Amino acid sequence: MTTTNSLGKKERLKSRKRLDQLFQEGKSFVLTPFRIYYQFRESSGITLQAGFGVSKRNFKKSVHRNRIKRLLRETYRTRKQPLLEELTNGQQAIDLFLLYTGRDLPEFGALGEKMQRALERLQQIIHENHPPAA
Repeated sequence: MTTTNSLGKKERLKSRKRLDQLFQEGKSFVLTPFRIYYQFRESSGITLQAGFGVSKRNFKKSVHRNRIKRLLRETYRTRKQPLLEELTNGQQAIDLFLLYTGRDLPEFGALGEKMQRALERLQQIIHENHPPAA
């Protein structure tokens, strides 16, 4: 199986209806500097859809918010493969929203390490809630 580190249009969570449902009915956990919202859903082809956000309260300038979102998307894109494999093996689908709650501009390396820990925690949650069929 070849791994493609892409983050295409179909892999992004953009539907207002699904986002509202995720924030209202989904679960979340905090792993500084992230708050991660997730919700399991029926598998409909795409197993993992993700959205990214940064608080306007913490970053007044849109230049900074957009930079942080670019960094979030890049670190997620390069580290999502194990999470995707976990979902595929368990035949599950999940909506995911990563909200950056830190107060200062992150550096790419440090953000990558924290993203790795957040995705590992999410893998653990997936494994606990939906153990693979034997």
